[in-house]
Amino acid sequence: MTDQAPAPLPESPGITDIPCKPVSASRTTLSHIMTHNDTNLLGTVHGGVIMKLVDDAAGAVAGRHSGGPAVTASMDEMAFLEPVRVGDLVHVKAQVNWTGRTSMEVGVRVLAERWNESAPATQVGSAYLVFAAVDADGKPRRVPPVMAETERDRRRNQEAQIRRTHRLARRRAIVELREKRAADGIED
Repeated sequence: MTDQAPAPLPESPGITDIPCKPVSASRTTLSHIMTHNDTNLLGTVHGGVIMKLVDDAAGAVAGRHSGGPAVTASMDEMAFLEPVRVGDLVHVKAQVNWTGRTSMEVGVRVLAERWNESAPATQVGSAYLVFAAVDADGKPRRVPPVMAETERDRRRNQEAQIRRTHRLARRRAIVELREKRAADGIED
C-alpha cells in the first residue's frame, strides 16, 4: 500500500473546466429518533417516513456536491431490509456515487439502533436516488465530476453506471412500446 492518493475517476465528457470534488466533500449522515408519530397501523415506522429521511439526506448531499439547488429526479431500488421501531435511532448515510453532466446518483444506507442500548446499528434499508442540479430558473446546470477516494467509492461508481445504463434502457423501451401502441391505434 502506498501513501499516494488514488487516481480520480475520469471526468465526464465536456466538463473538463469544472474541478472534481471528492466523495468525502459532500458525504453526510442524518440521524433521527423514531416516535409514535412515525408509526403505521402495524406499530412499526411507516416506510414513507424512512423514504422522506432518505430523500432529505440525499438532497443535502446533492446540494453540497453540486454547490446549489438539486431536485430529486428519481428514486429506485428502495429496499426495506428490517422493520424500524419506535425508539430506534435511525442514521441515514448518503454519498454521491456517480455524476453526469447535470445529474448525479446518490447512494443511501439506512441504519437503526435502539436509543437506549449500546449494540451496533443494523442496516435496515438502502436506496439510490438521481438528482438534477438546477439554477435559479429551474434549468439544469452542470455539476462537478465526483472523485473516488477509496476502492469502495470506485465500486459504487461502477455500479451506479450500470444502474444508469439500465434506467436509460428501461426508459427507451417504454417510450418505444408507447409509440408502437399509438401507431397501432391503441389508446390507453
